[in-house]
Amino acid sequence: MTTYALAFQDIDRSASAIVGGKGANLGELARIAGVHVPDGFCVTTDAFRAIARDHRELDGLLGELARLPATAQSAIRETSARIRAVIEATAMPAAVASAIAEHVEGHAYAVRSSATAEDLPTASFAGQHDTYLNVVGADSVLAHVRRCWASLFTDRAVAYRLQHRIDHRRVEMAVVIQRMVFPEVAGILFTADPITSNRRVSSIDASFGLGEAVVSGLVNADTYRVRDGAIVDKQISAKQRMIVPASGGGTAEGTIERAIEPERQHDQALSDAQIVSLERLGRTIEAHFGSPQDIEWCLAGGELFIVQSRPITTLYPIPDATDQAPHVYISVGHAQMMTDAMRPLGLSFWLMTTPASMRTAGGRLFVDVAPMLASPARAAVVDTLGQGDPLVKDALTTILDRGFVPPAPPTEKPAALRGVFGPPQPIDDDPAIVAGLIERSQASIAAMQREIGTKSGPALFDFILRDIDELKRQLHEPQSIAAIRAGMGAAAWLNEHVKQWLGDTNAADALSQSAPNNITSEMGLALLDVADAIRPYPQVVAYLQHARDDTFFDGLATLDGGPEAGAALGGFLVTYGMRCAGEIDVTRTRWAESPTTLVPLILGNVKMFAPGESRRRFEHGRRGALAKERDVLERLRQLPDGEHKATDTQQAIRRLRIFIGYREYPKYAMVQRYFEYRKAILREAARLAHDAGDVYFLTFAELAEVVRTGVLDARIVDERRAAYAFYDTLAPPRVMTSEGEIVRGSYQRAHLPAGALVGLPVSTGVIEGRARVVARMADAVLEPGDILVTAFTDPSWTPLFVSIKGLVTEVGGLMTHGAVIAREYGLPAVVGVEGATARIADGQRIRVNGTDGYVELLDPGDPRI
Repeated sequence: MTTYALAFQDIDRSASAIVGGKGANLGELARIAGVHVPDGFCVTTDAFRAIARDHRELDGLLGELARLPATAQSAIRETSARIRAVIEATAMPAAVASAIAEHVEGHAYAVRSSATAEDLPTASFAGQHDTYLNVVGADSVLAHVRRCWASLFTDRAVAYRLQHRIDHRRVEMAVVIQRMVFPEVAGILFTADPITSNRRVSSIDASFGLGEAVVSGLVNADTYRVRDGAIVDKQISAKQRMIVPASGGGTAEGTIERAIEPERQHDQALSDAQIVSLERLGRTIEAHFGSPQDIEWCLAGGELFIVQSRPITTLYPIPDATDQAPHVYISVGHAQMMTDAMRPLGLSFWLMTTPASMRTAGGRLFVDVAPMLASPARAAVVDTLGQGDPLVKDALTTILDRGFVPPAPPTEKPAALRGVFGPPQPIDDDPAIVAGLIERSQASIAAMQREIGTKSGPALFDFILRDIDELKRQLHEPQSIAAIRAGMGAAAWLNEHVKQWLGDTNAADALSQSAPNNITSEMGLALLDVADAIRPYPQVVAYLQHARDDTFFDGLATLDGGPEAGAALGGFLVTYGMRCAGEIDVTRTRWAESPTTLVPLILGNVKMFAPGESRRRFEHGRRGALAKERDVLERLRQLPDGEHKATDTQQAIRRLRIFIGYREYPKYAMVQRYFEYRKAILREAARLAHDAGDVYFLTFAELAEVVRTGVLDARIVDERRAAYAFYDTLAPPRVMTSEGEIVRGSYQRAHLPAGALVGLPVSTGVIEGRARVVARMADAVLEPGDILVTAFTDPSWTPLFVSIKGLVTEVGGLMTHGAVIAREYGLPAVVGVEGATARIADGQRIRVNGTDGYVELLDPGDPRI
């Protein structure tokens, strides 16, 4: 049945397809006891369809808009303007006009757009469509309804849809027509603090007159913060202007700005009692909708009215907890250099692999460290958890200083600390230990590879579970952990003592260059060897520029030099083809599956380097380390008790070079196994005629059940795919509490150059060069002397490191991948620079101080880049 207008009392939250998100929320609000909503009605999407249906010109323009890329801003603006003009010029059908006019009485109205993709849990569309206030008379209401329909195609709304990947044709416009309230005070209430994300703290903005002054940013509103019914902070602003109805709400339409009397400008807009009442009302609305709300309110005649409520879509989800106790969550992704959202299958594999108790939120993994922070060893816990990332340490210190985590009873044993902060196991300085660890691991992987190919159906999933137990055993094998600790301990000892004795900062950086058994740094050099095999053959170089994954090696085989190039790249993929960006997520496509991912890196190496670069580079690092060792030992021998100091230092250097490279191996071995699991699961999905993209949105246990029964619920897949798309737009916090508060640490450092961007120094040296801001490794176009600036790196980025002179990342710690490889290659590096990719312009000349941990911006950058 076609319905063109519905009163609020006939609408609830299920009606968003008919009245849009805003209209559905208003209808729902009107049903909540104690919530006063001004009367009104909605013009439905049926009315919008009545003007858009069979409209050839409009249909053609929508087709044009759909074909435009997001980067074509000028064309988007032009096409959007044409669409708006067509909609406003289109005659409203008589039946639609009559249905609207029947609901219009002798009042002034607010006419508000209400799109079907508006006020959703994942996309609010706040401010993207038009609102008109103090509209008087049926004819004027009809005209403003057409303007609201046209606002579906404002530049900002079109850009917002592109950003959120929402199809223009699938969005329709309803219109809310609500009786005007002429308030003394109005504003916005957030039932979660929009700055800290704390769900226990409400934030209220308030000013005199209509709320449009606050929403539009015309005034500096008062801000009140309320926690558990008590006002915890008030900021009273100088409110110089307000928006009021033209002619005070009489027959004149629209609104005007008016100066506020000087003697009232510093008055508190709401009384304390009104602030607390409003906060209580907000909690009622939040409880009804089941999520934190962004609420527009107004105060008229001493009564609070609610004119809009929508979900707050910018809050990061909180991990689920089964109790009301305080929890403190640390991001796993920041430690693993993969802060992107993960699909359910990837999350479940990681949860099966790690012995730590982890929780998921927003497609990421978090560890609850509250039990450790409650222990008597809390200071040591903070130091250990913050090793290599001062931002984590500072955030945890802030949480403890507030008393958020009460100490455990003195008699309670800190069981959570055993095995995590236990004493290191002794290990001899014997290179054969590392060789033996790698040999045993590779033998285990080879046996797994032989057996997994024989498994299918439920037996495959049983086999993977057993093999993950073997993977966990190897990852936590005492000698392997001891080897990793030995390398890290030697580096820490050298940095501390060489600085104390000689004044050299981070001496271990130079001493660890070209250390043996670093599987990740060897990968970057191996790709240089692939470039050597390709460089002599122009046909191969030309072919790679247009190669496709599905015909990659077949096409190579027909070219002069193709077999040689194919053999070189094939050999590289045998050893490293299981790697990719975000490799801890088993759902990510691997290099072996998409060799074209490596083509830009290979062609860059062909262009920038002469044959034999890998050997020269390795030898340069080895000689540099030897020279640094000789220099340090010679200078130490000149000191009091110098021979003893030199002997201890030489032993530490030997220990460093034996063990430091091994730190990269266990993750490589894990990813090797993950690749075999991935290939087997994709084979199983193909056998059952399921799309790989679908099975990624099931957990391991759910997928095993689908294999057993042959039944896959497409609704679950669709829901999780939509959730993943939303999670992918969120930036995960390093540290958050169970109240949802994101606690941001800061670097405690003084005497830096003005305007410097502060981070963590992880690889010594100072370098100047052109910044290349890169979001994805495949998009990197580098020249000699460039400095890579990116959000984070994982091992898949290593081949880029041979082409750069320095590194800046937003995420990272002292022993994370980017830091380890930067030291191995002798690249000055600063990590953990908050907002680096936004604050540094692509092409800008910068100076990276990897010794003291900051980045200087030297010029505004080249606008042509």
